Amino acid sequence: MGLPLFLVDAFADRPFAGNPAGVCLLSSPLPDDVCQNVAREMNQAETAFLLPEGEVFRLRWFTPEVEVDLCGHATLASAHVLWETGRLAPDEPALFETRSGRLTATRTGSGSDAAITLDFPATPASPSELPEGLAAAVGLPGETAPLYVGRSRFDILLELPSEADVRSLRPDHGALARLPVRGIMVTARASAGPYDFVSRFFAPACGVPEDPVTGSAHCALGPYWAGRLGRADLVGYQASRRGGVVRVSCRGERVRLTGRAVTVVRGELAAPSRSA
Repeated sequence: MGLPLFLVDAFADRPFAGNPAGVCLLSSPLPDDVCQNVAREMNQAETAFLLPEGEVFRLRWFTPEVEVDLCGHATLASAHVLWETGRLAPDEPALFETRSGRLTATRTGSGSDAAITLDFPATPASPSELPEGLAAAVGLPGETAPLYVGRSRFDILLELPSEADVRSLRPDHGALARLPVRGIMVTARASAGPYDFVSRFFAPACGVPEDPVTGSAHCALGPYWAGRLGRADLVGYQASRRGGVVRVSCRGERVRLTGRAVTVVRGELAAPSRSA
């Protein structure tokens, strides 16, 4: 018998929006190379692998190229699948053990109106120098300079002068892939409501040229904009082609990320015991 396998659009309230994630439900561990091959086969920004361990689930995330330490949208998708399939009761929190420690997801509402809140570690950025060649690689015109350059635990953060600057970027993904970081967050204050800030996220070194909606990036974007705007509760919009809304609540060393999810594919993986 195969393993349950799902494709879920996370940080979305309708199909074919937000960020799609694979979710594979395991009954026993899979070898690392098999997980990597499945993720490559799914060809999404991340595929999550969930293994029950008592009251918690061991959660791992793989891009088509590498295993990553933290992923928001695939965690949201995983929690959504656990509730949708009845593996968790509607009012029961989802507890995950990960490479970034214990993560928790809770749900409010039901059906298509259900919202999922993730409790994640904050990863604030500290000021840094602009790496040589980054401005050109990310697609900044020669006359445009970042208002801020910082580094978080995983990524580089750039604040640009305007939302239009963020939306108009045409990056050189090959050049970005050579930088020694997971990814590049580019952000600006939103030009109008209902959003406080907009962003885009590029991670070609991990096999993800542009991520549609990046929950983990908001662990840095949230604290950054909370400091800039003087408010702990914010609404971000990731301005990729698919786009998605992330509600952020900054609570000291933790960040709460809220969004919705929609299952678009339910299937079965013919479970391999070893890599091909």
